[in-house]
Amino acid sequence: MRVIVLLSGLFLSAVAFAADGESVSFPSLHEATGMPSWMVFSINHRTRYEAMDNAFRKGGHGNDQVLAFRTLVFAEARYGGFRLGGEFEDSRIALDSPGTPVNTTLVNQAELLQAYLAWEKEDIFGSGMNVYIKGGRQTMNFGSRRLIARNRYRNTINGFNGIDFRLQRPGGWRWRSFFVFPVARLPGDKAALRKGQTEFDREHWGTFFTGTFVGVERLPLQSQGELYAYYLHEEDSDGIPTRNRKLWTPGFRWFRKPQTGRLDFEFEAALQVGNSRLTSAGGSRLDHFAYFGHVGVGYTFAMRWRPRLLLQYDYASGDKNPDDGRNGRFDTLYGARRFEFGPTSIWGAFARANLNTPGFRVQLKPARRVSGFFAYRAFWLAEKRDAWTGAKLQDSGGRSGDFLGHQIEVRARWRAIPDRLFLEAGWARLFKGEFARQAPGAPRNQGDVNYFYTQTTLSF
Repeated sequence: MRVIVLLSGLFLSAVAFAADGESVSFPSLHEATGMPSWMVFSINHRTRYEAMDNAFRKGGHGNDQVLAFRTLVFAEARYGGFRLGGEFEDSRIALDSPGTPVNTTLVNQAELLQAYLAWEKEDIFGSGMNVYIKGGRQTMNFGSRRLIARNRYRNTINGFNGIDFRLQRPGGWRWRSFFVFPVARLPGDKAALRKGQTEFDREHWGTFFTGTFVGVERLPLQSQGELYAYYLHEEDSDGIPTRNRKLWTPGFRWFRKPQTGRLDFEFEAALQVGNSRLTSAGGSRLDHFAYFGHVGVGYTFAMRWRPRLLLQYDYASGDKNPDDGRNGRFDTLYGARRFEFGPTSIWGAFARANLNTPGFRVQLKPARRVSGFFAYRAFWLAEKRDAWTGAKLQDSGGRSGDFLGHQIEVRARWRAIPDRLFLEAGWARLFKGEFARQAPGAPRNQGDVNYFYTQTTLSF
């Protein structure tokens, strides 16, 4: 694996010196086929190979690998302010090892990801405000994407069925509210996924997700702010077990976007109250009180390669006492985590739950179409009696300590043909801490863990 990482790094370093030449331009599929202007059509295909040598998960044996494919076909017809759109997703895998954690974050074959009708209008009634309404099956991104996200790195994407309403005064503020039913990816059992069985996804009609979001663009220090409140009401239905979450999650975000030669920052915090179960396997309903916070401070230097140093700290509460009838573990709802805690997919070591983690990141842009970063983080459990959710390990007695380990990550990305061909490679290493080595069920005789991936993305 080290040889592959080295060769990939040398390759991507070499192309950096050639990437500032004249861009090769290829027409889109829409342009090449002469489709009418009122029709939008695109295809996106990604192939990614991943490998991991040792193990950190409960019951893991190491030497895991997977070849993951994701194809997205999008079409949208436009007439006036109306939009009729649909998106097809096919996510599947090959070369998976017996111990590879195969689940619906990797596999979702032949599925209708989006099917919606939307309407938008600028300067409605001469008010200077823009309105947008979207109904049907859809994907969503909100704010920082920590709580609601259309997944990028993950091989499958969160889907919802319902209504999304937006009202905006350009350059001032924006308001957004939604009421949706989360879509369950099916089949849900590992054996069916390995066999390549196809089953249409369906909504949790016993589960709904709603919320409101307000963003303000002009705050002091050339910053922006966001306020939000989400409510998730979840019930078991049609043989699909859930954690029966009834959670209110209010929060805020204040940030200043990166810009060369100045300091940037981001602060986000959320509170979570209601009731839930710890797992979908059943158990009693627990009072839920949890919280999370994020702090990031960065600076982009006016130098060649445009280096940016970013200092980060994240805290997501855990369950202090497993026997007190309360749940203190933060739930990240439908958020993404790859951009902060490292790759997901067969890695996915860390999630925004029972986590205490400082770190830093150095981002570089050595050429116009080449970028990369180096990241470091140290990880502790927020509560040592609660679970390390990414590894499914827990010491309810708290005798295994709370230090999970150090993680370093390197990533390089080359836009070989802008908007058409993207190449990317990355490597992460977990230096195991005491909890990762000593917790009940932790893989024995397994050293530190390396993860490597390389991927190609084609867009037409």
